[in-house]
Amino acid sequence: MNDLVRQHTALGDTDLEWLHLLVSEWQLLSDLSFADLVLWVPTRDGTRYVSVAQMRPNTGPTSYQDDMVGHLVPRGRRPMLDSALDEGRIVREGDPEWREEVPVRVESIPVRREGRVLGVIARNTNLLTVRTPSRLELTYLQSASDLAQMIAAGSFPFPAQQVDMDASPRVGDGLIRLDADGTVQYASPNALSAYHRLGLAADLVGLHLGTITAELAPSRGPVDEALVKLASGWAPRETEVEGDDCVIQLRAIPLKPKGSRIGSLVLLRDVTELRRRERELITKDATIREIHHRVKNNLQTVAALLRLQARRIGSDQGRAALEEAVRRVGSIAIVHETLSQNLDERVEFDEIADRVLAMVAEISPGKVTGKRTGRFGILDAEVATPLSMVLTEVLQNALEHGFTEGDYGTVEVSAVRGGTSQEARLLITVQDDGVGLPEGFDPQRSGNLGLQIVRTLVEGELGGTFGMVPGPERGTQVILDIPVRAQKR
Repeated sequence: MNDLVRQHTALGDTDLEWLHLLVSEWQLLSDLSFADLVLWVPTRDGTRYVSVAQMRPNTGPTSYQDDMVGHLVPRGRRPMLDSALDEGRIVREGDPEWREEVPVRVESIPVRREGRVLGVIARNTNLLTVRTPSRLELTYLQSASDLAQMIAAGSFPFPAQQVDMDASPRVGDGLIRLDADGTVQYASPNALSAYHRLGLAADLVGLHLGTITAELAPSRGPVDEALVKLASGWAPRETEVEGDDCVIQLRAIPLKPKGSRIGSLVLLRDVTELRRRERELITKDATIREIHHRVKNNLQTVAALLRLQARRIGSDQGRAALEEAVRRVGSIAIVHETLSQNLDERVEFDEIADRVLAMVAEISPGKVTGKRTGRFGILDAEVATPLSMVLTEVLQNALEHGFTEGDYGTVEVSAVRGGTSQEARLLITVQDDGVGLPEGFDPQRSGNLGLQIVRTLVEGELGGTFGMVPGPERGTQVILDIPVRAQKR
């Protein structure tokens, strides 16, 4: 719609915002009217109309099989559009149109904002299934007529109230029509069922909706005056009423077709199951985060015990082995600590990589600095946990074997994401400027425990490849190529 309005019309940004607000609400008008809606806006030169939006009803058959958005028609071809635009009134004159052997009644509703008519809504009703209307259908049509008059007067939609139609109740979910005092004139079967679930034993018609809603809501002190006013339809508001065994979502829409309020529409939906599932998900997420938090604490306890043991062991080789184990446990603990703070099983790995780099740099025998370039991005926990251990082993190996006491040097970790969205891959390079690889060294056959861990995790766990080669100028370069998503095993 933005492109069509800016390309073909002279409307400004504030006018466009009003049209967006209208389009966010007009599913309500379409469903109440049992009709298709097409929004026509005059072009910049005033010689044509361009259709910028379209809506089909959920309550009846469509009048348009094709998408009308983007169509241009010259002024004069549809006289009802011209009359509604020029005179600023709803136009209902004329005989039904025939489209593919289907009679269609067409009406034109001017869209007004601050005294100016921005465009015209063409309301198209399929008459093929017309029959004697029921009480529900009559209520729908009367309410649609009131809303159409409000659109023509510029009082609907309500300014500064953007509605999320996916989350808001719809006409078919339940509808109640109130008079000016807030007394129920009509309640649809779905609306009546929702109030029965709240605990109402009688019919709704004739009752004051605000008062009965406040009485059915669980008592937590004085009667909630705000709830009474909202359910009475005094202002355009949304709320939820929670009973003992159910949750009802309410949306009030004041009806002011001639400037003063003649009544209200209240749309409502039973969201009991939806809220129950949301609470279950919240509980599940909290449980998962608590598990990660406890795993992290347990790993830190294990690391502390290993440190204590390392201090009491007499062998330098044994002490070094325990210190390596402490770092391996610590790298896993970092991942679980990050997961304990997230709502899903995914982590921003750049932070983890920086912490692993800082942790390993503490063991540097010389004055070696570490840095990271590029971004790892967000990774699943199934990838992040083994990758943190791999990164720990590779960095630890570079610092222990590439540098000696007093050496100055740099270890750089770079990450590049590539591939398609379906097969995204992560290319990781760890480059040091140390002494380089010994002559004849084969990383694939090395008996070093750290490299064995790297090979096992990269090739077996992550489904990637691992290589270790001499650096371009000096030092050693480790190249890891792994899938971004965990491999199904």
